[in-house]
Amino acid sequence: MAIFHVPKMSCGGCANAILQALRQIDSEVDVVFDLPNRTVTVQSVLDEAKIAQAMISAGYTPSPV
Repeated sequence: MAIFHVPKMSCGGCANAILQALRQIDSEVDVVFDLPNRTVTVQSVLDEAKIAQAMISAGYTPSPV
């Protein structure tokens, strides 16, 4: 499990963009979004670096929590 702070994530559209990017690299990914706190919790077989890179490719800059 990895938890990221994503400062630019502010709405459901942002969350959907991140989710779609993560599903492209892991179709079984489990993601929980906390929009008020701007955090994303990701359960995946992939490592944190690959997860973060997918979020970056979607236009968001995550930092580990």
